[in-house]
Amino acid sequence: MIDLLQRKLQQAKTLIELSALVNSTLDTREIRKRAIEAATCLANAETGSLLLVDPETGELFFEVALGDKGSALKQIRLAKGQGIAGWVAETGESLIIHDVASDPRFFGGADAKSTFRTKNMICVPVKTKGRILGVLQAINKNEGLFDDEDREGLSALANQVAIAIENANLYEELKQTFFETSQALAETIEMCDPYTGGHTQRVMHYSVGIGRAMELSAHEMERLKLAAILHDIGKIGIRDNILLKHDRLDPDETIKMNEHTAYGAEILSNVKKLHDIIPGVRGHHEKYDGTGYPDHLKGTAIDPIARIIAVADTYDAMTTDRPYRKALSMQTAIDELKKFAGKQFDGDVVEHFIRVLPELGE
Repeated sequence: MIDLLQRKLQQAKTLIELSALVNSTLDTREIRKRAIEAATCLANAETGSLLLVDPETGELFFEVALGDKGSALKQIRLAKGQGIAGWVAETGESLIIHDVASDPRFFGGADAKSTFRTKNMICVPVKTKGRILGVLQAINKNEGLFDDEDREGLSALANQVAIAIENANLYEELKQTFFETSQALAETIEMCDPYTGGHTQRVMHYSVGIGRAMELSAHEMERLKLAAILHDIGKIGIRDNILLKHDRLDPDETIKMNEHTAYGAEILSNVKKLHDIIPGVRGHHEKYDGTGYPDHLKGTAIDPIARIIAVADTYDAMTTDRPYRKALSMQTAIDELKKFAGKQFDGDVVEHFIRVLPELGE
């Protein structure tokens, strides 16, 4: 009796710790990875998997799987109701199976593809508010057999995983809405001038390509994408007779136009959540040799995001028609970037952009 009580207390302690770990991030991929690690630990299993329901097709797919064969399992999809996991997802009931191979519901495709042998498993639904989000599995008990205590523990963990996934999905939806709203605002400014139509989208596309090539962190990639979308937001403060002029600007007009970077920074300063992208927006016309504007920053004193946008912005400007000149060819624009690498542009950014440009398209 004492041993059973100690086991239950230890299981409860482990569950609390693992649940806190799963719920400590809003990154959906990280949640899924931690959920598998938690299930494997909690049930003392060889490996585990988390299958999620595709809301469009109703199929189950392996989003994350751990163990030696985990990477192979990522690509497998199950039709609605297919396999043991499909049965659990369809019925909402949990299962303990001691001899998987003899169960008629067993789908051997995963084992065949991964050469992994599933001997026994515990499979529980991941659900919230009556809706099935997926199925959590612990596979191959390290010692003994899965029992009802394992099922209770895994079910409790699955409830926490469901909450974490739902919160993360909601966060992603809100974030996507914010990005789309920002994009719509930026494109509204472009609509006044047919020659700059699509500029924001292309600069974002090129910038993100550079960022990936430079292996920026997920947080830095988000900063980069948002700063690229909003890099010209300050042009809303430039008078139309300058902004829409179909000839080259005279010196006074150029000075006024150059103020758009400072205007953009000022606009964004009113939104607390956008403060960390201000350096990228304000500095995207700084030059590596210190001759840019508005702050005449030099070299690495220029925000890295601004250095990336500067290359993407200039390339798009060179390869797009303007009223006073035709677009330059891709190769001519590349030659110009090379020519001014280390002077106007960060040479490392130019190098990465040129390398990745064939993948991004013209």
